[in-house]
Amino acid sequence: MAGHGIPRVSAPGTGTGLSSEQELRRIQNYKDLVDDVNTEMLEKNFTKDIFNMTSKLLEMNPEYYTVWNYRRLLLRSFFTQTTFSAKTDNPNDLSDIAIIQQYIIDDLAFLMPILRKFPKCYWIWNYRIWLLDEASRLLPSATAYDIWQKELALVGKMLSLDSRNFHGWGYRRKVVGELETLSVKTNSPTASMTEREFDYTTKMIESNLSNFSAWHRRSKLIPRLLNERNANQSEKKAFLDKELELIQRALWADPDSKDQSLWFYHQYLISNFEPSSNVDTIVPELSTDDKLEYVKAQIEDLREMLDGAETCKWIYQRLIDLASTGRRLDGQWPVESSLIETWLDKVTELDPPRKGRWDDLRLEFTR
Repeated sequence: MAGHGIPRVSAPGTGTGLSSEQELRRIQNYKDLVDDVNTEMLEKNFTKDIFNMTSKLLEMNPEYYTVWNYRRLLLRSFFTQTTFSAKTDNPNDLSDIAIIQQYIIDDLAFLMPILRKFPKCYWIWNYRIWLLDEASRLLPSATAYDIWQKELALVGKMLSLDSRNFHGWGYRRKVVGELETLSVKTNSPTASMTEREFDYTTKMIESNLSNFSAWHRRSKLIPRLLNERNANQSEKKAFLDKELELIQRALWADPDSKDQSLWFYHQYLISNFEPSSNVDTIVPELSTDDKLEYVKAQIEDLREMLDGAETCKWIYQRLIDLASTGRRLDGQWPVESSLIETWLDKVTELDPPRKGRWDDLRLEFTR
């Protein structure tokens, strides 16, 4: 399976280059190892030897999710055997904390070569998050913070290799959220990472305009960003203008692009012009006149964009959306009726699977 042009590595045993005899021997060794691990776990023999056996098994087949659960049980057993209180200031407990920390660091390191070989295996990433959560649960906040901070560097490298991997973006959100939580616990003066993450989306968008995950992440950060800045109406309006300029430049770079990520972000921005506002609106204080001015300006810009991009359905769709928004604002269509009819005819031609939707909009237009 491939994702965003990055191929997923085949399962073990595919294209190994081994002879039939060698392959059969390898398969038998694998089956014997599986039987041994299952038997020992059934008897609750939670030992280092069994832990090492799970390592060998997972290196051979990381998709065997039951073995990841075995590994969790084994580590929990080891953690319990080290009699310590995780959040204590007692210096006598430091050795126990260090033991737990080393278990976690060593296991994170064990995962790295497997991740490089199988970067899209869910079970590895799920287990890795579990390990990091254990660090937060069992270790002092400052120690756990350092471990999570290194994880942020790791996910940054991962996204530099596959910038549109939405699993990677989801993983990054988890890491950033935990770092913010731990920052609060350590009384850090800069607990919020919103500004830093917003700048990161800008960097990723500039390197690849088609990065849907970066645009989506940006839209989710904006309300929090403006709130943390204590932005007033004028500052919010300036921010909206800057975002509209950014997306317009991106759209103009390839007006005939079929890239939905740009149009979805554009849709998010123009939702600010709807008559009723919601909590995620960038400038909830916009007057009706201001919204109408924005709608008309956007229509004019998109009409210019049509020149040379007459086969891009997204432009017609957005023009129709804006025209409908303008009518909801003051009861008047913001452009002449012949133009709207032309847009509806064209989008129906370019997007026949949604003909029913365009017919419904045509009825709205005639009312």
